[in-house]
Order: sequence, then C-alpha cells, then structure tokens
Amino acid sequence: KCVRGRLLFGAIRLSPACMTKRPILIHPDPRLKKVTAPVAEISDDVRRLADDMLETMYDAPGIGLAAPQIAVMSRMLVMDCMKEEGETPRPMVLINPSVIWCAQERSVYDEGCLSIPDQYAEVERPAEVEVEWLGLDGKTHREKFDGLWATCVQHEIDHLDGKLFIDYLKPLKRQMITRKMQKLKREMARD
Repeated sequence: KCVRGRLLFGAIRLSPACMTKRPILIHPDPRLKKVTAPVAEISDDVRRLADDMLETMYDAPGIGLAAPQIAVMSRMLVMDCMKEEGETPRPMVLINPSVIWCAQERSVYDEGCLSIPDQYAEVERPAEVEVEWLGLDGKTHREKFDGLWATCVQHEIDHLDGKLFIDYLKPLKRQMITRKMQKLKREMARD
C-alpha cells in the first residue's frame, strides 16, 4: 500500500530574541554531501545552535532543517510539522538521531528542501519509522513517526548522511535541478 501527499513548507513563526537566523546553504555545495560528526555532549553551544536552527527553519519557512544546511557539520536536526493554522507548534531537536525501525509500507510525498528552493519531486520512503535520539535534556528519546513527520525526519537524517532528496531521482531529473540551482546561485551572487 502506498500513501501519497504533498510536503508543504509552512510553519508557525516562533522567534524569541535569543535566536539568530543563519544563512542556508544552497545546492550544489560540497558541505551538503558530507557525513556529519556525532555531537559529543549537550553544551550551551549546542543549545544555542538548536535555537538558531529553529529560528532559521521557521523564518524560511520550513518544517525541518539539518545542521549541515547551515554549514555546521554536526549530527543534529530540528523539525516541526505542525503547519496548519491553529495547531500548537511542536518544535523538536534531535541530536545524533538514528532510524531503528521502519515499516514495510511505503508512502510518496512531493518533497522539497530549503537547500534546493522551489524544486519538488516525488520521493518514496517508509511510511512509518521509529527514531532514537539524544534530547537537549541529555536523555535518550525514542518515538514512532508516520505521515508527514516520518517523511520529514527521514529527509533530515539523510542530510546528516550527506544525502539530498534529489539523490533519489533519476540522473536526468537530478542534473536538471542541479543546473537550476547553479543558475540561482549565480544570480544570487550578482545581487
């Protein structure tokens, strides 16, 4: 059985004064293709990074952001898939996350990425996953995600492993998107 949906990038903005918006890397950038290093300990720097990542994600607006997307090569991601108006935000910070179980059932979402703006493509992934991670509280957490949350967490964990959603596409489509991003980066450099 295959569930289809569209991954939309709307988010409720939460921006306490202590947060700082960071620039998001645009593909192609070699840092987006590198495997990240585990976070050794929960420090004030890690907490500040989490705040900055949430601010950057909400401002974009997006539903997920991995540390390498802001040029930090640490195994850390943030996400909040509560995107509908009236829903209570649920910002999550996952440090050293790993998928420990995935369902055989598959789902397809029309995925996009903050590092590949305005480009979308259908990607098939497990419909449900169980993820284990370290929280900002220093404790190990474990949760099953399905629907949009499952797609988002897998997409962001891919970033930590140096993989982009376009890596799931056929070479011609991937090359076409990469050329569009190269053109966008040239235009941005001129501005």
